[in-house]
Amino acid sequence: MGSFYNRSFSKNNFKQKKFYLINYRIEANQLRVIDETGKQIGILTKEEALKKAQEEEKDLVLIAPKAIPPVAKIIDFKKFLYQEEKKEKEGKKGVKKSVVKNINLSLFIAAGDLERLVNKGKEFLNEGNQLRLSLTLRGREIAKKEMAFSLVNQYIKQLGEVSISREPKLEGRVIRAVVTKKK
Repeated sequence: MGSFYNRSFSKNNFKQKKFYLINYRIEANQLRVIDETGKQIGILTKEEALKKAQEEEKDLVLIAPKAIPPVAKIIDFKKFLYQEEKKEKEGKKGVKKSVVKNINLSLFIAAGDLERLVNKGKEFLNEGNQLRLSLTLRGREIAKKEMAFSLVNQYIKQLGEVSISREPKLEGRVIRAVVTKKK
């Protein structure tokens, strides 16, 4: 079989693109026309605006269809699309997604292992991530809930300056807490 059949199509694969009405696809009879520099030309009929755009060898693009009258701009459409794409990329640059990192503890953890997990937790927090702590109580450990809570609280204290997004709470057999770096 060809590679076509192996492709998966999900919502993430398809990028939603903005749709612009250009030239003869514009349905409005009256338009507020703006030139490439942003200077208003005035309110023109659709035919007059198209004629003006053709004279300049550019496109008439509907920018604000819901305005009264609708606003159209005389521009080079391909250049306009390129600039819009560039603006979108610039907007995405500064945004960093916060990731939730997991740390799994056990009730009878050695001091060295606890120290290693504390250092790993500090590293995650310094990267700007959230930290989800989980301590699973296995078998008869469920009888030692107080000891488990004190271990989780001790871990949080060893992290240093942090804010607790979610207090340690027992959910079934698992104690969970969420911690972020203090700002």
